[in-house]
Amino acid sequence: MPQYTPPLRDMQFVLHELLDAATALKGCPRHAEIDADTINAVLEEGGKFAAEVLFPINHSGDREGCTHDTATKTVRTPKGFKEAYAKYVEGGWPSLAIDPEFGGQGLPVVVNQCLYEMMNSANQAWTMYPGLSHGALECLHAHGTEAQKRTFLPKLTSGQWTGTMCLTEPHCGTDLGLLRTKAEPQPDGTCKITGEKIFISAGEHDMAENIVHLVLARLPDAPAGSKGISLFVVPKFLVNADGSVGERNPIWCTGLEHKMGIHGNATAQLSLEGAVGTLVGEPNKGLPAMFVMMNAARLGVGNQSLGLTEVAYQNAVAYAKERLQMRALSGPKAPDKPADPIIVHPDVRKMLLTARAYAEGGRALAVYCALLLDRMISSDDDDERKEASDELALLTPIVKAFLTDNGWIATSHCMQVFGGHGYIAQTGMEQYVRDARINMIYEGTNTVQSLDLLGRKVLGDSGAKLRKFGKKIAEFVEDNGTDEAMQEFINPLADLGDKVTKLTTELGMKAMGNADEVGAAAVDYLRVAGHLVFAYFWARMAKLALEKQGGDPFYAAKLATARFYFAKLLPETAGLIRSARAGLAPLMAMDEALF
Repeated sequence: MPQYTPPLRDMQFVLHELLDAATALKGCPRHAEIDADTINAVLEEGGKFAAEVLFPINHSGDREGCTHDTATKTVRTPKGFKEAYAKYVEGGWPSLAIDPEFGGQGLPVVVNQCLYEMMNSANQAWTMYPGLSHGALECLHAHGTEAQKRTFLPKLTSGQWTGTMCLTEPHCGTDLGLLRTKAEPQPDGTCKITGEKIFISAGEHDMAENIVHLVLARLPDAPAGSKGISLFVVPKFLVNADGSVGERNPIWCTGLEHKMGIHGNATAQLSLEGAVGTLVGEPNKGLPAMFVMMNAARLGVGNQSLGLTEVAYQNAVAYAKERLQMRALSGPKAPDKPADPIIVHPDVRKMLLTARAYAEGGRALAVYCALLLDRMISSDDDDERKEASDELALLTPIVKAFLTDNGWIATSHCMQVFGGHGYIAQTGMEQYVRDARINMIYEGTNTVQSLDLLGRKVLGDSGAKLRKFGKKIAEFVEDNGTDEAMQEFINPLADLGDKVTKLTTELGMKAMGNADEVGAAAVDYLRVAGHLVFAYFWARMAKLALEKQGGDPFYAAKLATARFYFAKLLPETAGLIRSARAGLAPLMAMDEALF
């Protein structure tokens, strides 16, 4: 059976040595008093909850799955899920980073980010139930009326209620401009919502008293397309004037999707049959309001794959140290045993180090983005909030797509380390692969993220956001360019920075002639950009490891992993740049009839 140990030491390295989180938060008045000891104490307890409460029900939850009762249109979650959620609420974990005005503890988002990484490692399917509530809460916090805030935010903060986002319909997928769900205004100011929604994660369950659905729908005479979408809050149970749960709202679970992975999460088909909802924000402005939740979800999905990458790596390493198979080509490494442990074989090490490099690089990026989010929300400086917002906008599609692509690669590699034993259920490795695959699809496929990065975030402002991030890289290169020990990291980082600048200019020129050139290059471009960001953080981590390595094996391992990343993973960018430059013609030359 699999195992999991929270990676607290590496989290502390990223938080306190690489990013100096406590100092970075000093400009945020609500977090000015936070210190490293407080952060560490919270994460240590969070790690215990993940490892001791969530991890033991991950494998069994996958095997059992959720059960849909067609008569009552309700869902029962796997054994232990409801009890684990009760412990989660009892421990105060839902309110960790929520505004104290609504009952939250007011800790930084970055602390919640690290907690969720550990919970995703322990049990991604379970973690999706409370995870979606954060996005719903932030959306209502930003766009809800005072009455909506008073009604829903305290219960979402405490975890007594959970939240979802209901976007997709059977015919429209990501193209939300095609949605058909209707909202009919009523004399009392509410609307009756009618339509079908699919792929609604945590859309129905037995873990919380109420579910707060955020639903996209069209008001009468709304403009066609995405400009005619409004957002509504539609609770599973209507709420009485005193805040208690009232009568059942007619939003029903008509079925559960039978999925490749995340079996423990109820991916629901929902039917709204005149369900009562209230407008969130302005009419026909629902999509911009929902983007608060969607962007949070995109960062969260990257975090899901980070968690899976970490736990898959831990299990593959443990197995590789114990499994005896063949002898090293250079001669026996364990002559007292009938064969050598497979960790001596170069390609096994390559697979393990790939997962490790993607986990540790992903952690650095994810924590960095969480700090940006803290500054964007909480800084008392308008310019700092704007700067953080712009940088987070640039990095969000990279977090979602690059980390989930890497999670798929890493979990597959880690399963491969187990050989045939990885393909069977008992080791748990095949579950990580199955669970990881969805993360590349939902919350905007990785192709959508790539189009967003290149088309909107880079070319959309003529490269302004990219240049700002590039300036940070250039300053780091300048500061460390004469350090002989850093040359193996600085030179490839600087070289890739120059190549990204040239590639961006080239693609921008092509796009002016034919916008489809963006679609032809975007996926390759995002992966190159992801490596540029990773190379920057890995170079910074290598610098710290060089300065501190001494006799501490942690820094020796960090330095070795950095060297592996630059030698074995970063060179992927050469082929990707060549592919991006090949452009549109090879993709469109074949007549459709020949496919």
